[in-house]
Amino acid sequence: MSLRSVPLFLRPLAVAAVIVTVVSLLSSLLSRQIPPPPQLSARSFLVWLHGLGDSGPANEPIRTFFSSPEFNRTEWSFPSAPLAPVTCNNGAVMHSWFDIYEIPVTAVSPNDENSVLEAVKTVHAIIDKEVAAGTPTKNIFICGFSQGGALTLATVLLYPKTLGGGAVFSGWVPFNSSIIASISPGAKKTPMLWFHGMVDEVVLFDAGKAAPSFLEQAGIQCEFKAYPSLGHSITKEELQYLEPWIRTQLKSQ
Repeated sequence: MSLRSVPLFLRPLAVAAVIVTVVSLLSSLLSRQIPPPPQLSARSFLVWLHGLGDSGPANEPIRTFFSSPEFNRTEWSFPSAPLAPVTCNNGAVMHSWFDIYEIPVTAVSPNDENSVLEAVKTVHAIIDKEVAAGTPTKNIFICGFSQGGALTLATVLLYPKTLGGGAVFSGWVPFNSSIIASISPGAKKTPMLWFHGMVDEVVLFDAGKAAPSFLEQAGIQCEFKAYPSLGHSITKEELQYLEPWIRTQLKSQ
């Protein structure tokens, strides 16, 4: 309705009605609760360390198990170990993080601690680069299988700050208890998760089971998951347990 169609003496009332309508509409809009913009997931970083003779790229399909929104901003790193002769394989050259003297690995197998420490420097450099890029250390997770699992443990224990967590699959403790004196207070706060198959014939179950007591001596908590029918491999069930475990650590920051 235009004001021209309204008699002159009624026009002030028509104008007032329009104003009231507009004010009511604005009040209705302003009274509605506008939902806050969705929060972006925190930037996180996950390093996966492969086993003896394997390579980083061959393990990249693992990331498909991490599809929750919390992983939308997760950066992944799948490094490959350098090529080196390995004693337990008669000196054959293959991708290896450090030398291994014997297979199967037992709870009392000797370790080449010097080469383990050199490998730790490599992974620490990867972590430090990501920290320099802006990722908080508590949003950084180190995971690994077999030899990569042993390196995961060494990496976490010898890093000077608290990380988001470390997850070891079928690994072992690659050094003796004297290393405990080198573990920083920050590293002792890093959550640890350990998976091991009870019929593992490459890294014996006793080698993995020795880890919780070793970590307890160092004042570190470790959740240990044993799988009765699992050999030396990774299962879907383990990865499906790891995914929410990491989400929980991220939410606790």
